[in-house]
Amino acid sequence: MLDVRRDLTAITDEEVVALDAWWRASLYLTVGQIYLRDNVLLREPLRPEHIKPRLLGHWGTSPGLAFVYAHASRLIRETGDRAIYLAGPGHGGPALVAASWLEGSYTETYPRVTQDAEGLRRLCRQFSSPGGIPSHVSVTTPGSIHEGGELGYVLVHAFGAVMDNPDLLALAVVGDGEAETGPLEGSWKGISFLNPERDGAVLPVLHLNDAKISGPTVLGRKDRAEVRSLFEGHGYEVIEVEGSDLPGMHHRFAAALGGAWQRIREIQDDARSGAWTGARPRWPMIVLRTPKGWTGPDVVDGVQVGGTFRSHQVPLSGVRENPEHLARLESWLRSYRPDELFDDLGRPTTTAFGPHGAQRMSASPHANGGVLTRDLVLRDFRDYAVDVASPGVERAESTRRLGHLLRDVYSDNPDTFRLFCPDETNSNRLGDVFSVSDRAFMERVEPVDDHLSRHGRVMEVLSEHNCHGWLEGYTLTGRHGLFATYEAFAMVSASQTVQHSKWLEEARSLPWRAPVPSLNILLTSTAWRNDHNGFSHQGPGLIQVMLTHRGDVTRAYFPPDANCLLSVADHCLRSRSYVNLIVIDKQPQLQYLSMDEAIAHCAAGAGVWDWAGNDDGTAQPDIVLACAGDTPTLETVAAAQILRERVPQLRTRVVNVVDLMGLVRPRSHPHGMSDLFFSELFTDTADVVFAFHGFPGAIHQLVHGRPDADRFHVRGFIEEGTTTTPFDMTVLNKISRYHLVMDALNNARTTPRGAQELLGWCQDQLDLHHAYVREHLEDMPEISDWRVGSR
Repeated sequence: MLDVRRDLTAITDEEVVALDAWWRASLYLTVGQIYLRDNVLLREPLRPEHIKPRLLGHWGTSPGLAFVYAHASRLIRETGDRAIYLAGPGHGGPALVAASWLEGSYTETYPRVTQDAEGLRRLCRQFSSPGGIPSHVSVTTPGSIHEGGELGYVLVHAFGAVMDNPDLLALAVVGDGEAETGPLEGSWKGISFLNPERDGAVLPVLHLNDAKISGPTVLGRKDRAEVRSLFEGHGYEVIEVEGSDLPGMHHRFAAALGGAWQRIREIQDDARSGAWTGARPRWPMIVLRTPKGWTGPDVVDGVQVGGTFRSHQVPLSGVRENPEHLARLESWLRSYRPDELFDDLGRPTTTAFGPHGAQRMSASPHANGGVLTRDLVLRDFRDYAVDVASPGVERAESTRRLGHLLRDVYSDNPDTFRLFCPDETNSNRLGDVFSVSDRAFMERVEPVDDHLSRHGRVMEVLSEHNCHGWLEGYTLTGRHGLFATYEAFAMVSASQTVQHSKWLEEARSLPWRAPVPSLNILLTSTAWRNDHNGFSHQGPGLIQVMLTHRGDVTRAYFPPDANCLLSVADHCLRSRSYVNLIVIDKQPQLQYLSMDEAIAHCAAGAGVWDWAGNDDGTAQPDIVLACAGDTPTLETVAAAQILRERVPQLRTRVVNVVDLMGLVRPRSHPHGMSDLFFSELFTDTADVVFAFHGFPGAIHQLVHGRPDADRFHVRGFIEEGTTTTPFDMTVLNKISRYHLVMDALNNARTTPRGAQELLGWCQDQLDLHHAYVREHLEDMPEISDWRVGSR
């Protein structure tokens, strides 16, 4: 590390010349990617056939992104530090691809895209083209852990990346359009959780160019003093740089960046040398104001383009048809003086400018976190088991057992595992982690606070976006974690789950992307338990969202009890490059399987519970009762007992499903059951009454293509709910044991004696329930105290 006494705020004229040449080369390549398919070095006059048939891409933000990248590269070369670059304006992709090509990492990653004229031609032709790369900073871009196409998450990814990464600097460029999004507005609070003793640093660069795709931005037009006050109020030391004059802007930004770096080092050195008072540091950030489309066309067809929203995408749109536009494009490209930037073979002449090897931001191992990943130290999950002498008799809080396991994961992995939860760790029964780690907090701590300190590593903030995004940054840089949230509120960050799934899916096709720890999501406080919460808190929508993705990445697990939860959690914590969704309620629930039984059950993904049914292993039961989810399992087991006792001649089979993706055909998902196993569970002809935790349509979607899929009759959440008792929720959504019994009788292969009487009894019980809960404000004792074998 560089001696901080060295002045990095000054840059020599010689350095400015080298830096400016690199920047110009990057801008040239950016424009070339948007426009050119041939003649990429302008070795002859431009002609229409040299231009791509469709002009796609985003120019306006790219000059600023390249400008910051060039200066950051100079800083890294001088300091020897390790840094990653996160581009919030994701559609500035050509600037980041250009930087990677100039640094040589693009050619190392994609050998066909050589650092010469032919490689440059391929680089330009592939951009926004069929079989090529998208216009944003995607997973295909070396050095990227942040795609940015969906705005709002650059800072949360940056903060997650530097947690427990003490020597890493995450330079995060925030676009002023992006700064208008809700997730980004909330993410400035990251410094309230960043510990300079053990964590790295995030340097935000708020890039204000006053325009988005069709109009001005709020912060771009806001009074400068208000902007400064806003971020000073968030706790930042604001450094401002503004202009477009060259070389003046190089000198001013070098001073700002160097000053910010020195302030970061002072903060960290104080914290790590024992001189720190413990107060939250005032971390630096830079507000950079440059014109939109800087260095591009100023006026086009008599209309102001430069410095306005009109330069956001393609400022010269008619170059194939309009000779004047074509001439303007050639003049624009030649303004960067490409003959100085590329030799006769098309090789860049700027390769000596920046850092080398793994210090290049486009080659940082932190941006390919799988190469840094260490396996978690995990104790035997069997040690946390619940003793189950008889199925469905004893109750326990299943997630509390998971909390015991996570406590020891924290202890055994002090810098590679974190729990992220929106202020609900105790509520979700995971609070045992506080016996080994406090909540992280860098603001003022009061004596009345509970397990809150600057040394804590449990991450709680009332923002699903922050928790989800921090975990993404944490896992993409090679560490492990779990995001636990109430089920309904998982939809707040569902779009992040989608984007991360897409990232992992694309990464699987890139052999240079090493597998990273999985994104593990635990959903509790489910739709089926709302003693005081209302209809707004009832929504299993994330399950449905997950089912729409290609199957290589997504997993959905519904452990019915604690031992199954422990088995599933151990599997998920060991896995790589998946999005694992685990759904189980936090309330006390019946326990069904011993640990050995749970392990076998979870390994198979589903199984017949012989003790719950009475088909005695026959190949052709009269009805199959299937279930996935803890509450549906309870109701199904109870329904099966009613059928056994009241119509014992009806041969009933009970099937419990843990791995939801097992229902899919094998060709559609790696976990899909074989046709033989599916038939062994559900038969090929018997009707199936399926009680499901989520929306009924999900099961119909999953079993599509299985034998006679119309025989599946699914009960699930149908958007009926209120503040009510647990059993009343099942009644309102027609998934109660009584509804399941009636469905079984109505769809069984044969009609047993006593069926009509039982149908009438079920309706009577529903009527009794309706009156009882409204009179006594709780479920009937025969419901709330029900256990397997009870009457």
